[in-house]
Amino acid sequence: MTDVHVEEHSTPIQTPKQLVIVVVLAFLVPILLIVMITQMVTGGLKVDVGGHAMSEDAIAQRLKPVGEIALAETGSTPGTRSGEEVVKTVCQACHGAGLIGAPKIGDKAAWQPRLAQGLSALHTHALRGIRAMPAKGGNPSLSDAEVNAAVDYMLNQSK
Repeated sequence: MTDVHVEEHSTPIQTPKQLVIVVVLAFLVPILLIVMITQMVTGGLKVDVGGHAMSEDAIAQRLKPVGEIALAETGSTPGTRSGEEVVKTVCQACHGAGLIGAPKIGDKAAWQPRLAQGLSALHTHALRGIRAMPAKGGNPSLSDAEVNAAVDYMLNQSK
C-alpha cells in the first residue's frame, strides 16, 4: 500500500471564545464603518426642525419646478382673437407639422374624413379634446368662439 501523508488543517481560531469574538466583530466592524463614513460625508449635519430651512415656504421653494411652460402668449384680449391669430399662436405647433397624428394645415386629404363627421363634431373635438389633442389645444384661456374660429380657419386653408 501507498503511504499517503495527510496534513492537518490549522486555523487561527482555537477556542470557542475566539470564534464568538470573530463573529461579533464581523457584524460590528462593517456597521461602524458605515456610520463613520456617513458622519464624515454629512459632517454631522444637524437639522433644526423649527428653523427656517424646514419651514413650509423654504420647502416649497426647494421643490418648485425649475421652469414653466407657457403654451401661448398673446397681446390680444382673450375672447377677441381671430381664428388666424389662434392658429398661429396655439394650433400651429401641432397642426403645422402634423405632430402625433394631427392633420396638417393645408392637407385636404387629412381633413376630409374629419369634415365628413360634420363641422359641429370638429368644433366639439377642438373644444373638449380628442385623442392626443388637449381641450382647446392646451390653452384654456381661449373662448369657445376663438376655438371655433381657429377650426374654421384651418378648414378654409385646407380646401
